[in-house]
Amino acid sequence: MNYPIPASPQEIVDLRQKPVDEELVAAAIAGVINIARQEGQSLDELTAQVLAEDGLLDPAQRSWLSDIVAQAWASL
Repeated sequence: MNYPIPASPQEIVDLRQKPVDEELVAAAIAGVINIARQEGQSLDELTAQVLAEDGLLDPAQRSWLSDIVAQAWASL
């Protein structure tokens, strides 16, 4: 992977400066999962955040992302 897994929320924010590709998205997801675990969050709490209403993703996209996060959670 060309991108290290972010270890802090600031490092995730800094990823916005990089061109978006599959590896960047994978690194961001892995970073979010690691940070959530460090903060004591459960998978259910994290997926609830992913599924929460926002202006970026429609409901189908949020559901898809929630599934990806759950798969990544199990793999990491």
